[in-house]
Amino acid sequence: MCCRSSWSSCSCSAPSSRGSPVPSRTRLIADQLSSFSCRQGESPRYDARTSELVWVDTVAGRVFRGQIRAGALTDVTQYEIGARVGVAVPMAEPSAGWALAVSDGFAHLARDGTVTPLVTGLVTGADQMNDGVCHPDGSFWAGSQAIPRQPRAALFRLGPDGVVTTALDGLTVSNGIDFAADGEALYLVDTLPHRRLERIEVHGATLGDRQVVTEVSGGNPDGLVVDDDGCVWVAVWDGAEVRRYAPTGELLAVVGLPVPRPTAVCFQGGTLIITTASIGLDEPPPGSGHLFAVDTGVTGPPSRPWAGIAR
Repeated sequence: MCCRSSWSSCSCSAPSSRGSPVPSRTRLIADQLSSFSCRQGESPRYDARTSELVWVDTVAGRVFRGQIRAGALTDVTQYEIGARVGVAVPMAEPSAGWALAVSDGFAHLARDGTVTPLVTGLVTGADQMNDGVCHPDGSFWAGSQAIPRQPRAALFRLGPDGVVTTALDGLTVSNGIDFAADGEALYLVDTLPHRRLERIEVHGATLGDRQVVTEVSGGNPDGLVVDDDGCVWVAVWDGAEVRRYAPTGELLAVVGLPVPRPTAVCFQGGTLIITTASIGLDEPPPGSGHLFAVDTGVTGPPSRPWAGIAR
């Protein structure tokens, strides 16, 4: 018989400890965490400096941070960015705020709410910056999405020295992104048109061979995170699921949600945090746009910081 924990994790097998894979095809159920909704909640990141969760409402141009205590989200602070924002990652310095992928480039958000552009003009027209994550070397990698959907989007690397290079071009919707723990492999979703999760070799500031891990059906692959066992959790937009894949592409576990549009994921210890969206839904089901959480039986790392300096 399945049992429910405080996060409503549900599995007919006992969850694993760190270092052991979740049993194949485990089914988990996530519970709602937040009391307010976003139009397009995205890119949750656990900031180990302050033990806070940071996430964004992309279309509203807002960054949020808050504490998770006893299964509830508390002490929420909201920042108005004044532009579309894809992700906020912590700076390396304890009180230095966050680096953003925002609108047409990169920016810095101070704890007092001041937004300072770092790099502008990376994308033009209606194209927009999207999801991003930091490499173990302290660089910040973030991709763009093309509007309308054409293969002109790209993945950019913002080095700790503030220099931007184009790591990969020919993308359409650069979306979920994370690195293996050793930094030698990048997992990336280019959502359209192929709906693929890829593994790409990393050689310093450049990328090497690309390998398709899996093609996602039943929805569009969106944000992702790599856990401490090296497996990849992918949010499936319009699939009402988050799926855990082995690096070989084997489906290991599924997290079900009561809303159709999970967007992105991160770990806070052994808890998987899931952002969702209500945008584009004529009649959003209750909970759309809220944060959800589930105990997974495995752990994942906090957000790596950008090692650059805010100007």
